[in-house]
Amino acid sequence: MRCLYDRQNKRLMIFAAVFGLSLTGILLFMAWQQGIRVRDSLFMWERRAASSLLEQGVPETAVAQAFANTDVTAQGEGLLVKMGHTEENIPLLFEEPGSAFLSAALTAALAGILLTVVLCAVLIGYMERRERMFETAAGIVGKYAEGDFSERITEKTEEKTAGVSAGTVRRFFQSVDRLSTALQAKSEAERKAKEFLKDTVSDISHQLKTPLAALNMYIEIISGEPDNRQTVLEFADKSAQSLERMERLIYLLLRVMRLDAGSVVFEKHPVRIKELSVSAAEDLVTRAEKEGKEILFDGSPDMELVCDADWTKEALVNLMKNGLDHTEKGGWVRVSWSMSVSMARVCVEDNGSGIAPEEIHHIFKRFYRSGSSLDTQGIGLGLPLAKSIVEGQGGVLSVQSSPGEGTVFTIAFPRQTESGITARQTESRITARQQNS
Repeated sequence: MRCLYDRQNKRLMIFAAVFGLSLTGILLFMAWQQGIRVRDSLFMWERRAASSLLEQGVPETAVAQAFANTDVTAQGEGLLVKMGHTEENIPLLFEEPGSAFLSAALTAALAGILLTVVLCAVLIGYMERRERMFETAAGIVGKYAEGDFSERITEKTEEKTAGVSAGTVRRFFQSVDRLSTALQAKSEAERKAKEFLKDTVSDISHQLKTPLAALNMYIEIISGEPDNRQTVLEFADKSAQSLERMERLIYLLLRVMRLDAGSVVFEKHPVRIKELSVSAAEDLVTRAEKEGKEILFDGSPDMELVCDADWTKEALVNLMKNGLDHTEKGGWVRVSWSMSVSMARVCVEDNGSGIAPEEIHHIFKRFYRSGSSLDTQGIGLGLPLAKSIVEGQGGVLSVQSSPGEGTVFTIAFPRQTESGITARQTESRITARQQNS
């Protein structure tokens, strides 16, 4: 009986029930009227018969006995045959019952025709209403196909009467609306992805212009003074720096775009934090020594972190590089780690120039570089990449800084057991067991 949940179907069933009851009532009324006419015609026949017998001198007792008689004899039947009272002559002998039947039949026919017309009109109206509703729904679905999600089927087909449970058609329209919402979200995501790609291409073009222009200039200078060894060496070194900048830019962009595309699957395993930090600093030690800076480590050598070692190393490299970029000669970058009951924390701290309060909320934006930055080779992708890596593994990357006092980046991961369950989940389960017991 789920079809009765639909408001229009319910109304149609109510109409059908009223129609059936009305037809039954008409038929009963006609049968009652016909019975009254037959009864009256029989009473009239008895009066006439009694009057005729009395006029012929038949005693009243004999007339009364004749009307009360229930037996049928052969002599009586033979007399009726001689008088012409046979079945063939019933319409002539009983005109009033015949006319009553004819009148009843005519009334039934007219009532049947009238009720049929009403039934057909109601059904046509019902089907027309349904047809308009589905046409409206088809038009809105057509707009969905064209990318226009400004209308909803349930709103456009909603009836004025409220408070009745939705039927199958209504639930179907609601499902289509939910599908349109999902399509709208997907379309919006694709639009944003296209805008991001457009902005990224624009940013890449802008970022590559400087090193490419510098390379062209360096090549012209080298070509113009091929015999000047000092000039050739100087600008060859600068050319190598420009190429290195371009290489790092392309490398970082590829890593960022892989994360954005969702094609990275983080494989988490226990790894010693000190080994991970030292490995991340390998490529930066030479630069630090050359610039008169130090990279320090502070923490238990046996402390472990459950993470994707390669990607987490990438995040640490970018954080340490950022620290070196923003410290002057004699400065330091320190990597420290600690473990609490529920969290594992790795801090990358420097004693450099710090970050202004008005800029601290922008440092994780792509290609953002502070106007007062000491970094002349920065690209503006290292910190956003580090943040995406940490958050992609379920962690949090936060920053604390004051101008002139240095900066501290903190990576926080939920502490996990060997089974992969976080320590916080383990504590919750133990507490629940204790309460149940």
